[in-house]
Amino acid sequence: MRDRASRPTAALAVAALVAITAVWGSSFAITKDLLTRLPVTDYLALRFLLAALVVGMVRPRLVLRADRGVLLHGVALGGLYFVGQLLQFVGLQYTAATVSAFIVSMYVVFTPLLVALVSRTWPRARTVVASLLAISGVAALSLQGLAIGWGELLTLVAALLYAAHIVVLGGWTSVRSAYPLTVVQLLTMGVCFLAVSARDGITLPVGGDWVAFLYLATVVGGLTMLVQTWAQAHIGAAQVAVLMVLEPVWAAFFGVTFWGEQLAPRVLLGAALVLSGLVIITTRHRRGDRTGPAGPRPAGVRSPGARSPGVRPEGARPEGARPGRAATGEGADPGGVSPPDQGVSPSRRPASS
Repeated sequence: MRDRASRPTAALAVAALVAITAVWGSSFAITKDLLTRLPVTDYLALRFLLAALVVGMVRPRLVLRADRGVLLHGVALGGLYFVGQLLQFVGLQYTAATVSAFIVSMYVVFTPLLVALVSRTWPRARTVVASLLAISGVAALSLQGLAIGWGELLTLVAALLYAAHIVVLGGWTSVRSAYPLTVVQLLTMGVCFLAVSARDGITLPVGGDWVAFLYLATVVGGLTMLVQTWAQAHIGAAQVAVLMVLEPVWAAFFGVTFWGEQLAPRVLLGAALVLSGLVIITTRHRRGDRTGPAGPRPAGVRSPGARSPGVRPEGARPEGARPGRAATGEGADPGGVSPPDQGVSPSRRPASS
């Protein structure tokens, strides 16, 4: 059970989560700009290795004392998230940052659908309605005639992988293992991207790009996870789920305000449909339904979902568990991850970049 927080503390936790979604939302356009000068795999390798270092320095002894099972689970989860992040950030090069943010948030819809598939149960009517709305929104954002754009397709597959990451992570994490599991995942992703990019050498940021990179690696990739862990201990999963829907809204705000993106009527319609689906799928949690997602990507996703029997719902704690776990969810590339509550996830949501 989470701590009974005072009203000022709960209000501060809500404000912290809103700030986190703003940070994640800001990362889409910044990342898209940075990737015009830095190879995707080089950027992700450096980002996740630095994030692992930053997060790991908080409580290094917990990581060193982690057992073999935690290490193996962390490597497996990090590998899954690695593929999602790679697809999301490659896709980001071929689509607008705002469109990417809304499509990657589809992990919120995919998660309960995957749970229904794993548990061999029919999804609830609310899940079906939310899914249809979100799919219609993605179609409006992505379809070019009768064909879907390459960048949008890659981002959609990334969202599906983030949802799978949420479901699997929920069955493998615990209060005791959450922190070392997070560090191992971050380190695994960094090593995987380093292995891919090292063949041609690593390109480092230059000049002013270092400022953007350090912001994405330390603030978006590391600091937000620690703040989210604290906030999640003081407010319920239902509130967290609704607050995380703000991430693509912030992405649209920053994209239009600071990066000059144009929101055509088709994009506005698609975004509204996706957002409607996300709100429906998350507000279900308020009525006691434990199958809805409780947080973002990865990530971070950034990142940071629903769970089947034997797979705890995101945001739920085992009986007697102590508070202190965060919702998951790059991009993102999220970014990460999610873009896109099972420990401190490497995403951001996932959806975060």
